[in-house]
Amino acid sequence: MRISPDFWVASGNKLGIEENPSLAQLYSSLLGTAVELETQREALAWLEKHIHRLDMSCSDLPVDPQNLNEWMRSSAQFVASQYAEYLQQRKDGGSRRYFSNRAHALYFLKAAAPTKLVDGAWLHGLLKHWRNTKFAGLVRIYIEELGDGNSGKNHVVIYKSLLARYGLDLPAEFDEDFYTQGLIQLTLASNADHFLPEVIGFNLGYEQLPLHLLITAYELNELGIDPYYFTLHVTVDNPDTGHAQRAVQAVLDNLPRLGCAKDFWQRVQVGYQLSNAGLGTQDIIDNFDINVEVTRIFQQKSSAGHNAHSDYCRVAGRHVNDWLSSKENIPEFLIALQKSNWIVRGAPVCKSRFWNLLRGKRAEMFGVFTSYELQVIHDWIRGSDSSDGQSYDESESQRPPAAAINFRTTQRQIATRGNPPHDFDSDTSEKLLLDADLQILVEKLLAATKDGQETMLVEVMSPAHHWTPAGLFATRMFNDMIM
Repeated sequence: MRISPDFWVASGNKLGIEENPSLAQLYSSLLGTAVELETQREALAWLEKHIHRLDMSCSDLPVDPQNLNEWMRSSAQFVASQYAEYLQQRKDGGSRRYFSNRAHALYFLKAAAPTKLVDGAWLHGLLKHWRNTKFAGLVRIYIEELGDGNSGKNHVVIYKSLLARYGLDLPAEFDEDFYTQGLIQLTLASNADHFLPEVIGFNLGYEQLPLHLLITAYELNELGIDPYYFTLHVTVDNPDTGHAQRAVQAVLDNLPRLGCAKDFWQRVQVGYQLSNAGLGTQDIIDNFDINVEVTRIFQQKSSAGHNAHSDYCRVAGRHVNDWLSSKENIPEFLIALQKSNWIVRGAPVCKSRFWNLLRGKRAEMFGVFTSYELQVIHDWIRGSDSSDGQSYDESESQRPPAAAINFRTTQRQIATRGNPPHDFDSDTSEKLLLDADLQILVEKLLAATKDGQETMLVEVMSPAHHWTPAGLFATRMFNDMIM
């Protein structure tokens, strides 16, 4: 069943914009410090077109919104039973369901970044309406997504730190589809007054605890990758006192009482469907092909390396500079490296002369590849043996059994040696931070009226700023103001 768009597009609000701007560019523009009106109009037009194409036949929401609490509990119980089955399968010796090796998991973290780096954005537009008690639960969810102004709990800060820890850059080279979900969130953030029912419905869908979150956290930990961002969501999205319950209550609180609630509920269902739009966790995981990723990495390096090798550097009788002169040569170049035994697939990486150029004692190519790229090359060379989750910088001869390697175990071992594991310095006073934006914000707040201060705090709590020192400071001030 396709739904009519008439009930959410008011007359005079149809923008008639026919251009199709790059989703990556539109996403980046909405995260800018000063979003232009034209950008907002383009994003609104794009979202309206996206809504027109929604297929509502796959919605699992109850017909009557008064049954939402029962629906939420039933969904949570189903997820719990599915996760129990997964754990039993693993206990019985089953392999990981999501990540074939460490490179696969890191690819997922990188590819999910456009969505994770705007976590909670869809609710920002409601902050200015915090005095409306119907929005109390939604405002509280947004503030908690921002960690109450604590850097160690701010979801975007945590994810940015996760990317930095494993050398993962924002994936500018990915296809447009990777930006769809994040762009929806940013568009809702800047058009909350226009899309109020959709914002509430989106929040309803996004705050329910999904099975993929539990499995992702389990397998990341198993591979020795910090799962904290994901385990944090497992706790805050619980159906008892967490965001899942508040999301249901927000729907019930905002259903119209002085008129027909049917249209409002229909629009809430549209928002719920939007929460599943774009590439999901399973889509991103299934998109990974290590052969394709290795080729992409070498192609990316070719432009910088095609004139960087001496004349005596040859592979299969051909100068390396020649091999790297065109991206189209790379697939054949990788085959040539294998045929000439520079790369020995399916064997320990130390058997490959090429790997020794990257990580050997002399390592003439040290620094050419990022830690993520090294992990991909490492796992590609090792082949099926890479399923043990070995990190590229671990010694195979000294590696403990795979079952003993996970992030939490490693952190405990570090702590017992007297070196506390990395944590966020959440208690540092802003006065000690050298941050120009923070200093400017404080000066402006001191000079502003009460209403001006509130407007300023809401602005700095936007998806573009809230993870910065100024944004964290603003979050704490706003939180104190509304308490």
